[in-house]
Amino acid sequence: MKKYLPVILNIALLLLASLTNAKAQHIELLEHGKPTSIRGLSVVDDKVAWVSGSSGTIAITKDAGKNWNWQQVKGFEKADFRDIEAFSDKEAIIMSSGTPALILKTMDGGANWQVKYRNADTAYFLDAMDFADKKHGFVLGDPINNKFLLLETKDGGENWLPFKNSPIALPGEAAFAASGTCLRFLSPYYGFITIVTGGVSSRLISNTLHNEWEYSNLPITHGKPSQGAFSFASGKNNGIVVGGDYVNDKKTDSIAAIHEVDPFLMFPNPVKGPAGYQSCVEFILNDTFLSTGTPGSNITTDGGKTWTRVDDTSYNVCRKAKQGTLVLLAGDRGKIGILKP
Repeated sequence: MKKYLPVILNIALLLLASLTNAKAQHIELLEHGKPTSIRGLSVVDDKVAWVSGSSGTIAITKDAGKNWNWQQVKGFEKADFRDIEAFSDKEAIIMSSGTPALILKTMDGGANWQVKYRNADTAYFLDAMDFADKKHGFVLGDPINNKFLLLETKDGGENWLPFKNSPIALPGEAAFAASGTCLRFLSPYYGFITIVTGGVSSRLISNTLHNEWEYSNLPITHGKPSQGAFSFASGKNNGIVVGGDYVNDKKTDSIAAIHEVDPFLMFPNPVKGPAGYQSCVEFILNDTFLSTGTPGSNITTDGGKTWTRVDDTSYNVCRKAKQGTLVLLAGDRGKIGILKP
């Protein structure tokens, strides 16, 4: 027995360190009180981040969230900018949900915005945007004629064209414009792009390297327009899907699903899931993911098997720096928070 004691002790210490780390992490409120609901968040690096929201509101920080420069985009004061993709403190692209469907771009830090896409057809409702790199990006919209709307750019958002091979939508299926993360550009294993859906059905839809779509049912609450999968994030070893029912946001069953990295697309339920509806999930490091929603924020350090509630403040979106470690959250009434170790 003695020869196993060092091994047992090391395992115990690792488990204790993991639990201590999860408990030590907390969220600090940086900004609050602006008359806007923020759902768009893009963290460029450890200093620069942008947010976008309702009432045509945009803000940028250049000092890791300590100070924010707020503005209403002139001429678009009624637009609801549900997603934003930023590449620097000068260049960003914003997307609006509702009518008209809009995509705007700035090259001078928000001083001027140019319309790059506009569609006044009421059938068009944009949900999310993501970029593989500075040039290549997609915008996802709700289904039209039983197919999800996909717009593609290959020139950094200057021009947007319909994707020729859009995925098929089931009756009553749609995507949620909740945090801009129901659409993700991912590694080749997960697919060219990945979409998670809700409503009558809840599915993970992936585009393969052969430009074919694969469809997988998710063990996430669904059946009503307020239910389904809201967000997906991939990590080193697996992917995490979160969602639930935003009308019954305290409901804790069937909230998160784990996508194990194997060819069978297994989706086991967590042993202990997040505390209620979650509208966004973000990969942080190793097996650590952060999720957030109206009931609060949760962290997992074991790849999604167990979750710990770290904050009970309502947020809509959480994002990590593309280059760096800064993690920010944003929500209603201009609320912005930061994840602290």
